Amino acid sequence: MTRRLSLAEATELAAHAARAAGAGEEAALSLARATVSANAHGKGSSGFSHLVDYLTALRAGRIVGNAEPLVTSPAPAAIHCDARGGVAQLGFDRVFDDLRRRAETFGLALFSQHGSYTTGELGYYPRRLAEAGLVALAATSGPALMTVAGAKAPVYCTNPIAFAASLDQGPPLLIDQASSATAFVELRRYAERGDSLPPGWAVDADGQPTTDPRAAMRGALLAFGGARGANIALMVEVMAAGLGGANWALDAPSFLTGDRSPGAGLTVIAIAPTLLAPDFPQRLRLQLDRLAKLGVHIPGRRIAAAEIELPDALVAEIELGGAP
Repeated sequence: MTRRLSLAEATELAAHAARAAGAGEEAALSLARATVSANAHGKGSSGFSHLVDYLTALRAGRIVGNAEPLVTSPAPAAIHCDARGGVAQLGFDRVFDDLRRRAETFGLALFSQHGSYTTGELGYYPRRLAEAGLVALAATSGPALMTVAGAKAPVYCTNPIAFAASLDQGPPLLIDQASSATAFVELRRYAERGDSLPPGWAVDADGQPTTDPRAAMRGALLAFGGARGANIALMVEVMAAGLGGANWALDAPSFLTGDRSPGAGLTVIAIAPTLLAPDFPQRLRLQLDRLAKLGVHIPGRRIAAAEIELPDALVAEIELGGAP
């Protein structure tokens, strides 16, 4: 059985649960809006399903519910944020308008944050900037969950990267993908359904290939495309963990156990495209239309749903606020 919720109802459900688990009012709303946005854009595994992890982490102390982000500006086009153990979405919300204005003034602007819990749906950050008329690139890091050729243990997080660009009509182009063969949250979805993983996605705790999602969760994900995916993971690690002073994946505490923040990193680059090419939004839309007519799959460009549908069991779990 499922329950259909308006976006306002879903936001209140998520915010209430976050407050009950220990989040401050502003943090709860930031987290709730990002959670609802993920589901409304078809990214449920990074939305309400992942919200359960946030609620559990708030109760366990992996998220500081009343954390006050420390925002500084080391250069005119750069914004740095220490999330101080809180949620990543709050720091980004605090600087969003300033980041947009700086990009429009200088042509580009950079936001780098460290010290947060996971960033949730990474596409949420560049999509918001693209909806404001910008082009944006985002990268994030976290605890080690992925191994690569030559290593036996996990060395990187899934290290996703996301890109969004504004169009003159309709929702923006959005590309959001992990450096691993799949996202970690997908392993749980496979396990819950009792399905086997496709070959090449993961290894077990002994480093042997596995299609068992539960064995994979005790082992490690694999990079997509072999060495090429591993190279992208390293670039993301440098951008997300290195630039902002966040924990390297090898040093990051788990986001699922313990009472310490994973200290995740997030870097977002915002670009004002019309300063360089005034007709950029129209040119890009026409190019994407041309590619689509040739059979090319164009990611993103999805209109947010007006309602979301959640399993009753998930709603009940969220209403418990992550309580054991």
